[in-house]
Amino acid sequence: MRLTDSHAHLDFPQFSRDRAAVIGRARQAGVVAILNVGTDLASSRAAVALTHEHDFIYAAVGVHPHDAKTVTPALLDELRELARQPKVVAIGEIGLDYYRDLSPRPAQRWAFEQQLALAAERGLPVVVHSREAHDDVLAVLHEWVGGWKLEVGEPGAEEQRVGVLHSYSAGPERLEEVLALGFSIGISGPVTFANAGRLRAVAAAVPLERLLVETDCPYLTPEPHRGRRNEPAYVRYVAEAVARTRAAAPETIAQATTVNAARLFGIPVD
Repeated sequence: MRLTDSHAHLDFPQFSRDRAAVIGRARQAGVVAILNVGTDLASSRAAVALTHEHDFIYAAVGVHPHDAKTVTPALLDELRELARQPKVVAIGEIGLDYYRDLSPRPAQRWAFEQQLALAAERGLPVVVHSREAHDDVLAVLHEWVGGWKLEVGEPGAEEQRVGVLHSYSAGPERLEEVLALGFSIGISGPVTFANAGRLRAVAAAVPLERLLVETDCPYLTPEPHRGRRNEPAYVRYVAEAVARTRAAAPETIAQATTVNAARLFGIPVD
């Protein structure tokens, strides 16, 4: 199978001792592209550095809502410079997290809106984190998308790239709204868990052309490795679980999600 891990954090310290081996296992497992996603300025820099070392790794740069309180105009200028690097293909991981609330909610929202503006300025899609904050995330995205998104049928409408709600957790009831905004849906390891019926319902309902698979490694490890560190090679378990929900061949899901990631992020896959 040809697979793409559309959300990884290979620069995190959990991979410090064996990063090269992890990346090698991904290649052996059929992973043809990895999007390594920044969570703060330091990890965004590290994500960009990793793209220089491996031709099939690409980067997203951004500040996670946990660190939103660190976002200043000067930091945004540094992200802007990073976003000019040729293998930076998205702005992220950005959004709102009301589950942990590690930054004040007004700071989270300001950082989210500022980074969405940066994405529009650079013409890049966004990687959105939403946890226990779906109403506010979607309200912000409605305003952002409404400010620039072309209507179906307008010149250029087919080429516009909006982004992905990564590790989607908003449930089947919000799916139509998210899709109407033009976003793709990222499905991660929890789709393999026994109690993940709602997520499997989402995985079955997403139009195939809007579906992405991801690991969010080192977190959200799928069965049968749950409880251990996650890594990009395990994205095949996500693809296989999605295939079961859709009564499709795993190869069909792997190929479709690889094409979808290439289109969304503008990356070549051999």
